[in-house]
Amino acid sequence: MKNFNWTTFTRRIAVKSTLIDLYDAWTKASEIEKWFLSHANYFDLDKHLVEKSKNIEKGFTYEWSWYLYDIVESGTITATNGKDFIQFTFAGECLVDINLSVQGDDVIVELTQKNIPTDDDSKQNIRLGCDSGWSFFLVNLKSVYESGPDLRNKNPDLKGMVNS
Repeated sequence: MKNFNWTTFTRRIAVKSTLIDLYDAWTKASEIEKWFLSHANYFDLDKHLVEKSKNIEKGFTYEWSWYLYDIVESGTITATNGKDFIQFTFAGECLVDINLSVQGDDVIVELTQKNIPTDDDSKQNIRLGCDSGWSFFLVNLKSVYESGPDLRNKNPDLKGMVNS
């Protein structure tokens, strides 16, 4: 583990979909709730709730929650370009970059989480925990947008599963 990078990681997945559909998957509350969150609220620069069908913009803030967990993640959208790039704060002051690119019939979704603190708690819960979580949710994104099932566990009697 001597050369292990605790401060950043990148995960990539190929999805048979369109660039605009996958951009919307990350930037509309109505879409991100289909594969990632149980509930997403975005707030504009004036702190007004954004309609679920509207794309987010730089400077908006968010409140996210997941099935089976009583936590609410809050953060800020730090960059959007309307087509293939989104960046937001996550897990405190970490940054998550979402880069989308077309390769043949696929859209490559590349997620990088960076600026991860290197204290032991952050190494375990952010670096390792988020890596595991994002890996599952990227697979679920692929499943949902390729007309497959939503793989998330929503049964409160089955906590601690790979898909919860």
